Amino acid sequence: MVGTFCLDERTLGNLTQTMGMDSMRVAILQPSYLPWLGFFDQMHRSDQFVLYDDVQFTRRDWRNRNRIRVREGSAWLTVPVIQKNKYDQTLLETKIDNSTSWKRKHLESIRSHYSKTPYFELHFPWCEQIFKHEWKYLLDLSLETIHYLKGQLKIDTPLLRSSELETTGNKAERLIAICKQLGATHYLSGDSARNYISNEAFSTQGIDLEYQEYQHPQYPQRYEGFVPFLSTLDLLFNCGEKSLDILKQTESSCT
Repeated sequence: MVGTFCLDERTLGNLTQTMGMDSMRVAILQPSYLPWLGFFDQMHRSDQFVLYDDVQFTRRDWRNRNRIRVREGSAWLTVPVIQKNKYDQTLLETKIDNSTSWKRKHLESIRSHYSKTPYFELHFPWCEQIFKHEWKYLLDLSLETIHYLKGQLKIDTPLLRSSELETTGNKAERLIAICKQLGATHYLSGDSARNYISNEAFSTQGIDLEYQEYQHPQYPQRYEGFVPFLSTLDLLFNCGEKSLDILKQTESSCT
């Protein structure tokens, strides 16, 4: 069984405060391994952020992989998972395939390409720590990376998990049910959801639907040129305490 997610006292305090506000913006995203900047942009701009952890695991997606900067451009860091005869498994149920040396490969890739970045000594010890741990479930590993990156970005938005909320429905119905349970007045969605949700479905429930329309910021990287859409780890290694300010400099807007 996947590990239990707990809210600390500071997070519970923030949750209590936001629940009393007249305006409440909620974002709902599937947890990913070492998420990219857009993930944390939505988190930073929300009053509550729900980790959509009890939906079907999708193959060849961002759930178990992300990209880092290398001299030639970018390279994938992929966590192998057990998928044989498990086509309908949820993120909660997805186990890591530890028969391969994926942890060593990820750690050495990060060491090789970020050892000369300004903030390598600050963040690499955490990398060493998580790759020493024997992870069983993908979700536990993903949550660890999310919490670390969130903390280093100094984002204080409360996190919840959909598996701990008593909601039902498919796709847009479930999103609306979660928003209603949390008292949302606004739902901040990624652009890809335009294909299956509509403004009318939310507006009839008294919820304003907003789209992120994310514009990626540029920042100094280890190698010449700039490559966007990498793991947020790339931003932290290169920019350290300036990372949140860079994240907030985007021209993304809610529409």
